[in-house]
Amino acid sequence: MKSADIQDQIYAARSGIDKVFLDTPQFKADVLSAHLGKAPILKVETVNPIRSFKGRGACLLVGAAEPNTPLVCASVGNFGQGMAYAARVRGVPLTVFLAEDANPLKVERIRSLGATVVQYGADFDAAKSAARDFAHAKGHAFVEDGAASAITIGAGTIGMEMLASKEKLGAIVVPVGNGALLNGVASWIKTHQPGVRVIGVCSRAAPAMAMSWKEGRSISTAETSTVAEGIAVREPVPEAVDLMQELADDILLVSDKSMIQAVQLCFQELGLLVEPAGAAGLAALIEHPDAIPEVEVATILCGGNVSKAQVKAWIS
Repeated sequence: MKSADIQDQIYAARSGIDKVFLDTPQFKADVLSAHLGKAPILKVETVNPIRSFKGRGACLLVGAAEPNTPLVCASVGNFGQGMAYAARVRGVPLTVFLAEDANPLKVERIRSLGATVVQYGADFDAAKSAARDFAHAKGHAFVEDGAASAITIGAGTIGMEMLASKEKLGAIVVPVGNGALLNGVASWIKTHQPGVRVIGVCSRAAPAMAMSWKEGRSISTAETSTVAEGIAVREPVPEAVDLMQELADDILLVSDKSMIQAVQLCFQELGLLVEPAGAAGLAALIEHPDAIPEVEVATILCGGNVSKAQVKAWIS
């Protein structure tokens, strides 16, 4: 799918998304000026029933599914929660595959929303391969985050809301996992304000999407080793990589240290609990000030599922 096709569907998509995920808070964080040298505009996607932006696209995808058709997906945790929330509302059977060492908070939240949980493999990509095989064997529909257009279109409503605020933007910094968030947001922004730079952010310890964007083809890595589980992609989705070629102006890599610093800033200065992947945009502003010279810059705090152990390790 091309970005023009996506942006044409974004406005209409709002009617298919549960209102609890729409019109999320957006504000200029003046309090961060002392830390960043500028006051970024923050779009907060953590104040909803699943604490992430994933509910937007999941509502669209599950809403368009054939009635009574069981769905299967793989997730690090937030996408699975979005799918489980939407599936429960619409009475759709759902099985979610996660890695054996998946965040226990996210696993329990998916299960509590009524989905069947299967934990398999050493990482997300191993779980995704198992999920695909399971769906094929059972004759169920497999849903792949980053490849399903509904997920990208749902994420695009965030871009629409950001521009509707009328705040001037020079650049927007977007965490990159499977690419749906960047591709959706950028599809809208590049159509309506093409001068705004769209900058993706990957973990330095999970650089597959950055490498793929740079080379113009999917490049896998042998492993990932990052605290930012939500963007720990080892095997990129080709469709997402292709779309990113026309939408991303740059992709930056950030360290775990910078992401944890961003998590701490969100908690201490903003009173927000944000996970490392969700704060990757702020981490880029911390670590790469020269690469983001724009004063009018925005980022999306896109996930806030942090376990008690993680709170103790990073914040307490």
